[in-house]
Amino acid sequence: MPGTSRMPISLRGSLESVKRRKPKVALSLDIINLDLLRNIVFIYFVLRWTRRAYWKLKGRGILGAILELYHDLRRIAYGYFLRAPGVRGRVQKQVSESLAKMSDKLTTTDITRHLTLPTEGLSDDAIRAELKALADMDHTRWEDGYVSGAVYHGEDGLLQLQTEAFGKFTVANPIHPDVFPGVRKMEAEVVSMVLNLFHAPPGAAGVSTSGGTESILMACLSARQKAHAERGVTEPEMILPETAHTAFHKAGEYFGIKIHLVSCPAPNYQVDVRAVSRLVNSNTILLVGSAPNFPHGIIDDIAALSKLAARKKICLHVDCCLGSFLVPFLDKAGFEAPLFDFRLKGVTSISCDTHKYGFAPKGNSTVLYRSTELRTYQYFVSPDWAGGVYASPGIAGSRPGALIAGCWASLMSVGEAGYIDACGKIVGTAKKIADAIRDHPSLGGELEILGKPLVSVVAFTSRNLNVYDIADGMSGKGWHLNALQNPPAIHVAVTMPIVKVWEKLIADLEAVVEAEREKERVRLVEGKGPKGKAMGDSAALYGVAGSLPNKSVVVDLATGFLDLLYKA
Repeated sequence: MPGTSRMPISLRGSLESVKRRKPKVALSLDIINLDLLRNIVFIYFVLRWTRRAYWKLKGRGILGAILELYHDLRRIAYGYFLRAPGVRGRVQKQVSESLAKMSDKLTTTDITRHLTLPTEGLSDDAIRAELKALADMDHTRWEDGYVSGAVYHGEDGLLQLQTEAFGKFTVANPIHPDVFPGVRKMEAEVVSMVLNLFHAPPGAAGVSTSGGTESILMACLSARQKAHAERGVTEPEMILPETAHTAFHKAGEYFGIKIHLVSCPAPNYQVDVRAVSRLVNSNTILLVGSAPNFPHGIIDDIAALSKLAARKKICLHVDCCLGSFLVPFLDKAGFEAPLFDFRLKGVTSISCDTHKYGFAPKGNSTVLYRSTELRTYQYFVSPDWAGGVYASPGIAGSRPGALIAGCWASLMSVGEAGYIDACGKIVGTAKKIADAIRDHPSLGGELEILGKPLVSVVAFTSRNLNVYDIADGMSGKGWHLNALQNPPAIHVAVTMPIVKVWEKLIADLEAVVEAEREKERVRLVEGKGPKGKAMGDSAALYGVAGSLPNKSVVVDLATGFLDLLYKA
């Protein structure tokens, strides 16, 4: 039509061709983008695993990495074996039999059991009578000094004072400092006293906790949060001596922190600092040393760990829960005293149990930090809760003010002079026990002290006899000592009650060792050969556990034991 524009036929055909091809072009671009994304993801994972492999080889070496892989595969294979038809049933039967024996020992049937609330409340006299019966139940004689560790007793006078402190603050709760200002004051003073004990620098800070485990958990959490906030670490790792307290393993499981264990080789049984250094990488948030460790009572080379931590700009935690109020007073009591506290610049946090050799009531500990900033990383603050702004310094919300009062009263009562005196008696007794084991004609040839204990714990193993049989023999004489594994050993943690009876301990140990030797002689005469690898009842958990590549059976036993604790 006139005035109407018409598109040439050739141009119209080209445009239609382009329109028909457009979906194919878009599809090609999508494929390219998908391939590019796939390649980026592949490269990311290659780089990620290459970096991990490099860290593994750097930290463990080729042989060490191969051995670690072998042990992992062995553990997995053994786990499948334990779950195989026929095997699992037999294993569970043995576990059930062991738990039944434990149940018979733990639970009693000859006393009244209260499984529901009484219809009417009992009279005060009736309750006092029941309390007395419960207190008098047959137990290991800790009062007579027959228990290693466990009860860190400051004598009857201090116990009475603690009881009076409890009575005055029974309902007190530090979560309400305005309602209970006295508890707030006492808690702050306890933390300050302990900070000064460990030579804290200006600006240092701390909190009180329910025990050493919570103190360690909080130190690990603080290090994790610090690394995340300041370095963006999302896959945190920490490096522990293999003798470090198991609370660090609990922290790793609770807070998602990967754990690297480092050997503590004989004869010193201190952590191998060079091995620690090789394991450090960009994900490392925390190094750990003990002063001393629980198994062997050995103080790690904290000075060397401090230099490493400072050079790598990583937090270093010193676990002084067991050393508590002994290690800080070693020098004043006249004993060898290696540096381990805030005087070493690389030390960023310390855990100290006031309820051990501080003689405070059970349920008291402290975690100390080089700076207030480090402490804030363990805080929990919820600003928008419907119930109001909520803030707590640690895991617990409500806490017993009575325990804080008992702790404060203990520290104020004993004082520096009292702790120096206690250090002299306890560490002095530990040295007497170690010397007696080394020098006694009957003991020195059979028992071997592990490392160089400087504080309150003396650990020893046996050269020829089975050390777990020795542990059973001591149990038969009323002693409650700690059985260890890796290597098999026994330790004695000296307390004030043990100070009075250590010579009896040595005499009984001599008698038990001689009895075990006689058993060996009888076997040889009868042509049965030495007992060899056979072990006593204590080995049901420790000896056998050490030989299993997969610990699931031990986990089942331990889980069942925990269940028994709540069997009324």
